[in-house]
Amino acid sequence: MRHRSDILNYHLMLLPGVILLIIFSIVPILGNVIAFQRFVPGKDILKQQWVGLDNFIFMLQIPDSKQVFWNTIAIASMKMVLGILVPLVFSLLLHEVRVGWFKQTVQSLVYLPHFMSWVILSGILVMILSLDGIVNQILILFGLDPIMFLASNKWFRHIIVWSDVWKEFGFSTIVYLAALTGVNPALYEAAEMDGASRWGKLVHITLPGIVPTIVLMLTLSMGNILNAGFEQIINLYNPIVYETGDVIDTYVYRIGLVQMQYGLATAVGLLKSVVALILIAASYRLAYRYANYRIF
Repeated sequence: MRHRSDILNYHLMLLPGVILLIIFSIVPILGNVIAFQRFVPGKDILKQQWVGLDNFIFMLQIPDSKQVFWNTIAIASMKMVLGILVPLVFSLLLHEVRVGWFKQTVQSLVYLPHFMSWVILSGILVMILSLDGIVNQILILFGLDPIMFLASNKWFRHIIVWSDVWKEFGFSTIVYLAALTGVNPALYEAAEMDGASRWGKLVHITLPGIVPTIVLMLTLSMGNILNAGFEQIINLYNPIVYETGDVIDTYVYRIGLVQMQYGLATAVGLLKSVVALILIAASYRLAYRYANYRIF
């Protein structure tokens, strides 16, 4: 009886979270029927005019939608690759530091931007990269012409990717450092006795020891392949850089909430969700097949 009572208490603890999940994540899924309707605000959602796949067909015929999907994949892929490589390399370098206080200080400093919202960081970036910002002041000092970074299709995508890496690599670094502590020290001692160099220990002991963590981070990032960062981009972009900076989420926001094309916007968002689900399932399958790792 006591065991059943404990289980009941645990389920009651989960109940508030489950209720919020149902209200904000499950119930809104029903609104995807708008993608198959010519939606008119103020009218019963079940009494709307049904148009079948017309919104999806129209979406694929719009030149803007193709550019938006390409921008999303390009930006998200760059973020995913650099989001794995940069913290991995940095954590390996930081792991070799033997001065404790310096290691902890650096770790705290690189982790700090993770807690700051893009509203704040976007304001900082706008000031730094503006025509009279510190970057252009340095360029002028060396006799170069100032650059409109946030109004240039050449620079905007790189700014989006590298600023996101700068903000988030500290968090991933901590994950990798935690994984590095789990590598058996006896392996390093045995390698030293065999005359292995530091590089040899890195290649043959350290990296194989954290492969499951690398695969886990890669698998989790695959689920965000179509999430290029709405909050970041909406605070930084402008109509001049739509060509390289407009992604699915910002496109849905503009055509749905600004232009009030609710059916088309829902169709774009639904297609994105379906593709993301397929990619997540594929990434989990690959993680299990090549790294023998399963989350569930």
